[in-house]
Amino acid sequence: MIQASSLRFRMMALFCVVVGVLLAASHFALYEVLKREIHTQLDRQLIEASSPVVADLATDPDESDVAQLNIPDEYFEVTDPAGHVTVRSQNLGTGKLPLPPIPANLSATIFRSVDDHERGGLRLVLIPFRNRTGEHVLVLAAPTRDADRALLTFRHMIYVFFPLSLLLTAALSAWYVGRSLRPVAELTRQAREMVGRAARGDRRAPWRPLEVPNPQDELGRLAATFNELFASLDSVLRQLRQFVSDASHELRTPLSVLRGETELTLSETRTPAEYQKALRSIEDELKMLSRIVEGLFTLAMADAGQLRLAREPLYLNEVLEESCALATPMARAKGMTIERDLNDEVFNIGDEPFLRQLFLIFLDNAIKYSPSNTRVRVRLQAPNGMAQATFQDEGMGIADEHLPHIFERFYRGAPHNSEEVQSGGLGLAIAQAIVNAEGGSIHCQTAVGRGTTFTINLPIRSR
Repeated sequence: MIQASSLRFRMMALFCVVVGVLLAASHFALYEVLKREIHTQLDRQLIEASSPVVADLATDPDESDVAQLNIPDEYFEVTDPAGHVTVRSQNLGTGKLPLPPIPANLSATIFRSVDDHERGGLRLVLIPFRNRTGEHVLVLAAPTRDADRALLTFRHMIYVFFPLSLLLTAALSAWYVGRSLRPVAELTRQAREMVGRAARGDRRAPWRPLEVPNPQDELGRLAATFNELFASLDSVLRQLRQFVSDASHELRTPLSVLRGETELTLSETRTPAEYQKALRSIEDELKMLSRIVEGLFTLAMADAGQLRLAREPLYLNEVLEESCALATPMARAKGMTIERDLNDEVFNIGDEPFLRQLFLIFLDNAIKYSPSNTRVRVRLQAPNGMAQATFQDEGMGIADEHLPHIFERFYRGAPHNSEEVQSGGLGLAIAQAIVNAEGGSIHCQTAVGRGTTFTINLPIRSR
């Protein structure tokens, strides 16, 4: 049942109204053309039938020949200019034609249509002529019943076919509009199902893409676009659920440690050294919580497009040198060295704190997930107007199945064959957010058991 307020009904009604008006106009125009053509043919027949009679009367004033005429469905009269009948054909008998008023000084042939109670509708032709007896008018009449019957038959056909055409148009338009709007109806159903699943918290029901019967038309492109949108939304929702779950898990551990340390410290009186040890443990966990919260805040600002980076003049080689200096104590603790190739001065416009954080993320990962007594090579160059920073370690590398996911938040890979992914933290996600905000890119080359190389490309800005 089609509701009167639905788009399908309105489109179908509009289509039917437009087609109905066009059909009515075309039928009316066709009827008028047919009517005119039939009258034209009848007038031509009257002229052809009257021409020899007029020629005979013009040369022979004796009008008795007209009185002898007895042609079926052709009635002749000869009148004077005043309209008085002087002679009529034999088939008229004592009757006469219902003559219309004859214009004064008639000089050209005219046609008239009249009604006769005995013969029905008649078509008259009035032809003025002159002979030696004076001015006369020949009137020839022919019944219009055949023409009227043809027009009546055509009208009956219109009365039958016009409503049938409208019904067929309504059926076809309902089918076509319904078929065309099927992607929209399916889109509405899918959106309603997604809202329902979200309200119920149901994650098991799979999302199915919309059917796109004709991808070239507007509705087909709309359905394809919504397929992309729904796929993106479904992916974002899944990532959001996973992100919330992982973030909750990451925050649960330091909070549990904090609560355990606090309860243990308050359970009995302790020595100052024991209190100091407990406070150090609490401080470490608070630092971890701060890093996680700050990372989440940075990523939330990046997702909202509100990660604002300062635009200050700086030298990238100096910022990278400071980052290496900050990471050196951690490297020495593992017997590692950081080899620098920072001889080229690279001037740029950027945010120094964020860039330092970016470089420290890759230095921290390289040191954490490399064996002791290995090297981390850091290089900076500026080819083709791009600043290129490279971080190469000798760690365990990243397995191929984990490589596409290393920039996902809290992603965890198998610890025995993965490197940066083993942290399950936010470092690489934050690094990607900073690089994206700077308009750059990150590339990773890795080999399991041989190490990983991260390359950061940043555009060089003059101001």
